[in-house]
Amino acid sequence: MEAKDCAIIYGASEMAEGPSYLNPFCAQLKEQGLVPRSATVDGNLHVMRILRTLWPGILIQRCLVHIQRQGLMWCRRYPKRTDAKHLRALFLKVMTIHTTADRDHFTSELRDWECRYGTPIARSPEKGWVFSDLKRARSMLLSALPDMFHYLDDPSIPKSTNALEGYFARLKQRYRQHRGLARHHRDAYFRWFLQLSPR
Repeated sequence: MEAKDCAIIYGASEMAEGPSYLNPFCAQLKEQGLVPRSATVDGNLHVMRILRTLWPGILIQRCLVHIQRQGLMWCRRYPKRTDAKHLRALFLKVMTIHTTADRDHFTSELRDWECRYGTPIARSPEKGWVFSDLKRARSMLLSALPDMFHYLDDPSIPKSTNALEGYFARLKQRYRQHRGLARHHRDAYFRWFLQLSPR
C-alpha cells in the first residue's frame, strides 16, 4: 500500500509470510520499477531482510501498534513482577511519542530500565512462561528501537500499518459474505476486489 493516498500498489492471494513467497513477490515489484524510500512493517524478519536486500537505502519503520500490542501481551495485563510492571508502563507510552523530546524521554526511560532490570534478566537462568515472555518483550523492544522513530524526521512515513490492516479487514468482511466460494474462484475474487477497491 502506498502511504500518502493509502492506495494499493499490488496484491496477491494464496501467499504465506515466508521467504519463498515474499522474495519473488518483492522482486517482481522491483522489476516493475518500484523504488520505495521507506516501508512500515509489522516486524516480520523475512520482510525486513528482503526489503533491505532489494533496496539497500530503504528506511524500515517498525509499526508501533504491533510493538505495543505484542509487548503488552508478553508483559501480561496485570504483571506481578516489578520489572514487568515497569516495562509494561513503557509499552503503554509507545503510541504517545509525537516529538523528538518525547522520543528522547522514552529512550532515556528505557535505558534506565535496561540498566536496572534488563541486564539481570538477560543473565538470569530462570525459566517458565512468564519469565520467557518477559525476555521476549525486552528483546523485541531493544531490537526494534533503531527503527521506531523515523516518522518523527519524515511525517510522510506512517508509524503504523493501521491503514493496511483496515483494508485487509474490509477485504475479509466482503470475502466472508461469499460463503462456499470455490477455491478456483478465490484468486479471481481477490483480483476483482483489489481492482475495484484500490483504497
